[in-house]
Amino acid sequence: MESSGVISAAKVAELERQLAASEAARIKAETRLATSEEARTRLERMIAQLRRDKFGAKSEKSDSDQQHLPFEDVEVAEGMLAAASEAAEKALGDRKKSARAPKQNKGHLPAHLERIKRVIEPDNTLCPCGCGEMVKVGEDRSERLDVIPARFRVLVTIRPKYVCRSCNGASHAQAPAPEWLVPRGLPTEALVAHSMVSKFADYLPFYRQADIYRRQGIDLDRTMLANWTGRAAQLLQPVIDHMIASLKRSDHLQMDETIVPVLAPGTGRVRKDYLWVVLRDQRGWGGGDPPIVVFHHSRSRSGEVAQGILEGFAPGTLMVDGHPGYDILADPKKTEKPWDIAYCWTHWRRRFVKFGQDTPSPICDEMVARIAQLYAIEKTIRGKDPETRKAVRRELSKPIVDALRPWLEARLDDLSSASELTRHVRYGLKRWNGLTRFLSNGRLEMDTNGVENAIRPVPMTRKNALFAGSIEGAATWARVASLIGTCRLNAVNPEAYVAATLRK
Repeated sequence: MESSGVISAAKVAELERQLAASEAARIKAETRLATSEEARTRLERMIAQLRRDKFGAKSEKSDSDQQHLPFEDVEVAEGMLAAASEAAEKALGDRKKSARAPKQNKGHLPAHLERIKRVIEPDNTLCPCGCGEMVKVGEDRSERLDVIPARFRVLVTIRPKYVCRSCNGASHAQAPAPEWLVPRGLPTEALVAHSMVSKFADYLPFYRQADIYRRQGIDLDRTMLANWTGRAAQLLQPVIDHMIASLKRSDHLQMDETIVPVLAPGTGRVRKDYLWVVLRDQRGWGGGDPPIVVFHHSRSRSGEVAQGILEGFAPGTLMVDGHPGYDILADPKKTEKPWDIAYCWTHWRRRFVKFGQDTPSPICDEMVARIAQLYAIEKTIRGKDPETRKAVRRELSKPIVDALRPWLEARLDDLSSASELTRHVRYGLKRWNGLTRFLSNGRLEMDTNGVENAIRPVPMTRKNALFAGSIEGAATWARVASLIGTCRLNAVNPEAYVAATLRK
C-alpha cells in the first residue's frame, strides 16, 4: 500500500510520460502553426506581387522620379487654366497686367530641322513726328515647332517607247521595268518600311494602321500590309544572316528569351512560344565591333534550343540569367566546346527588391545596398578599356564581393530552411562562380541589362498585337525585330535603313 503523501515511482513515470507527450503535442502544434503562418505570409506576398506586376510601377530604381499617367491629365488641366487666364488678361488689356513672367523660348530645337521664316513687318514704318522712314536697328526672333502630318503621294513611273520610222518599227527602245518589292503591286519600299517599323517599333498593329490610312481615303487591308511585311522580311534575310555570321566571331555575348504567343493551327487557341535573343554590345569596354542583336523563334525554352542557336559560334563567355536551360552550355558532357557562363546580378538583386516590397527585411535592405555599391563602381569605369576595368574591379569591387558571401552564409543560420528569403540567398550562392566572373574579365558587364533592353519592344508589340498568326509570322517577327533592334543599338533610323536596303 502507498503511504500517505507518497507517490509511487510508477505514478511519477506515468506523469512524466504524459508531460512529455503533452510537450511533444505542443511542439508539433506550434510547428504546424508556424508552417501555416509562413504559408499564409507567402500567399499574401504572392498576391501583393501579382497586384504590383499588374498595376504597379515596373522600375526597380530606389528613387524613381518617373512621371505617371495621371499627372498628364493634371498638366492638361493646367494648360486649360493657363489659356483661360491669358485670354482674360488679353480682354482686359491695359487695365490688368499679368504678374507672371512669360515663358521664354529655350532655343533647343535641333539645328537640322528645316526653318521656314515668316517676317511680320509693322503696318507703318513712318515716324509719327514727321521725320520720315524709320531705320531697322534689330529684330526679335522666336522659334516654334511645327509638323506636317504624314501624307500619301503617288509615284507615277513612265517608260517612254521609241521606234525607228525608217525601219517600219523594227528597231525600238524602252527602259527596262524596274524591280519592285511587290511585282505590279501598290507599295513603294518606303511605304513597306513605314508599315514594318510602325508595327514592330511603334507597336501599331496592322489593323490600326489600316484605320489610320482609311482616314486619308486610302483603303489598305491589314492582310495586305502583313503580306508586304512578309515579303520584305524574306528579302532582308541575307542581312540577318550576315549579322549572325558576325556574332559567331564574338567571344563575349549575352542571351535571353521571352514569350511570344502564336496561334496554334487548327485549334483556334494561342500557344506559348519563345523568342530567343543573342546580343553583342562592346560599348561598355570600348570594343570596336558594332552592337548586334538577333532574335530566333522557337517552340521550346529548353537548353537544347540554346545549344542549337549557338551551334557554330566560337565559345567564349555567355552572360545569362539564372534559367537552368543554360546549364547545358557549360557541361562538357553535353556540349563539345563548353561556354563560360556568367550570371546577372540584376536578376539576383530583383529577388530581394520584390521580397522587401512586401515583407520589410534588414537582410534585403543590406543586400540591395551592397549591390548598389558595386554598381556605383561600375558607373565610373563605363566605356574604359578592359584592363582598366579589371584593375578597378580588383581593387574596389572584389573586397565587397569577398565580404558578401560569408555574410550571406551567416544569415542562413538565422533563417528557416523553408523560407522564401533563404531560397533567394541560395540562388546566388549556387551561382557564385558565374556571378563573380566579371571581377577577372574587363570585357564582361555585371548584368544582362543590355539584352533585356533589346528585348523590351517584344512585350510591347505582344501587348498590342496579341499574338502571331502562325509559325511563319513568329519567324517574321524575329527577323524584323533583329533589324530594328540592331538599328536602335547603332542609333540608325530603322525606317530609313529598311527602305534604303529594300531599294538596293
